[in-house]
Amino acid sequence: MEAQMDIQTYLEQGKQALAQGHPREAAIAYAHGAQLESDNPMIHLGLAEANLGLGSYGVVQMACRRVQELQPAGGQESRLAQALLDLLDRRFERALQSVDAVISEDPGIAYAHALRSHLLRAMGQTYDANLARARAARLSYGGRFEHCFPNVEPLTPPEPAQPTVLPTNAANGASRESIPTWSRPNGMQRRMIRTRFLINQMPGLVTNIIVALSIIAFLLVVTGVVTLSGANPLTYVAAIFLTVSPIQLIINLISLFFVGRAVEVLFGKWRYIVIYLASGLIGILVNQYFLGGLTAGMTYAVFGIFGALGGFYFINRKSLGGFGQGAFQQWLLFAGLNIVLNVAFAQGNLTLVYGLIASIVGGLIIAVLLAPRQRRNLF
Repeated sequence: MEAQMDIQTYLEQGKQALAQGHPREAAIAYAHGAQLESDNPMIHLGLAEANLGLGSYGVVQMACRRVQELQPAGGQESRLAQALLDLLDRRFERALQSVDAVISEDPGIAYAHALRSHLLRAMGQTYDANLARARAARLSYGGRFEHCFPNVEPLTPPEPAQPTVLPTNAANGASRESIPTWSRPNGMQRRMIRTRFLINQMPGLVTNIIVALSIIAFLLVVTGVVTLSGANPLTYVAAIFLTVSPIQLIINLISLFFVGRAVEVLFGKWRYIVIYLASGLIGILVNQYFLGGLTAGMTYAVFGIFGALGGFYFINRKSLGGFGQGAFQQWLLFAGLNIVLNVAFAQGNLTLVYGLIASIVGGLIIAVLLAPRQRRNLF
């Protein structure tokens, strides 16, 4: 699916999602783009813009720094990245200067006008802010850029040269939520944010680990080192990574490469792990109920990943529009092809189908239950 979409497509999807007030959908589009071209400053700037709307200020800071590393001599993306950094530090006038410089070079960037509107409003210049907002809407064909910027209290006095520290007392008119989390004096919290950012820069990390474990498990089974004997929890976990046929292993690895990586990006690493293990266990238990014995369950786990992808398309069927219909058709094609291939290699053993259906349905249900709350209003 990703191979059919170039980097420009993901950039346009991200821009449209931001204009429509859906920063999470924008983050997903830019994350896909990062897989194709990890050194593109426009992609990292898009990740910063999307995460600003999501409130992930630590990711915003690091993504902006990455843009500046990729454009050491400066550029539009670098200036907008600096503007976002200044916005988080409440250096509104300095941020406005960077945004104005970008607009003077290219007045057709809708997000730049929306950011300018936000900065002007924070500085108490409501009239000019409304004009900039109208330009942003016109350039984005009606986009409102809702939920794309943090809530800030307007500055009444002129902005000082140093960053303003917001009071935490509610009586003074500011809330703790308006202070970026990464800027609070908590070293451990900043280290955790950095660690999560670095992990998120490797979107296929969990899939690669699963692939490695599956290959190792297959080699251990072939050499007779590991056998599916006993019914303890460790045996069931090991069975989720096992296949008994080299052809089945290849099919599952190809499916993980194309589908697993997408699910990992869409749901996040921890949800991805839960979906993989839980759906694999469901298929193993259903198959054990009909056959009376423990069997290799990697195929079931992979089908659970297919189900999770279908759950994503179902949850986001309204926001994905025409693209969602095409992606859903591809999902049906891949799922049906895998069922036929697995039944064929099982020599027509239809009892295998029960486990496959249970896994794909289980993966879909688990994905819907684990979906972020902001997506559940799309049903």
